[in-house]
Amino acid sequence: MTDDETREARTEAVRALEAEFGELINRFRRVISENASRVSPGMLPGAYKVFTTIVRRESITLSALADSLMADKGQISRTVRELEQLGLIQRTPDPDDGRSSLLSPTAEGLTRLAEARAPQERSLVAALEEWDLDDIRNLSRLLHALTAGVTPDESSTS
Repeated sequence: MTDDETREARTEAVRALEAEFGELINRFRRVISENASRVSPGMLPGAYKVFTTIVRRESITLSALADSLMADKGQISRTVRELEQLGLIQRTPDPDDGRSSLLSPTAEGLTRLAEARAPQERSLVAALEEWDLDDIRNLSRLLHALTAGVTPDESSTS
């Protein structure tokens, strides 16, 4: 195979991968929208993303949250107030900086999120039921490498 044929084959493979990612993104958008509604009727997907980021980080400042989501601090602040009013998150003083607060999920928020995620988690487990466990781990490893911007040999599973 010539260099041009190899480059063309790689380009086609990447285009096919991009198409599959597009389909996966569309599916996840539907899942996020459904989960948001299950957490709180009328919750928008953006608020759900803010909430799940707080849950994943366990404790985060408003500034770090806005940076993490690459979003406007004012919009994030409004969303955080909404999540507080719903009883999903709470603010506590930041012991490292008396001027800021740490955002963390409430027990109620964690419970509602677990209940909202349950249908899709069951669906994903069922969809992967016939997959070899090593294939699932390898897919996770490869996706991690892709998102981290490293070659698969450099990435590790966590």
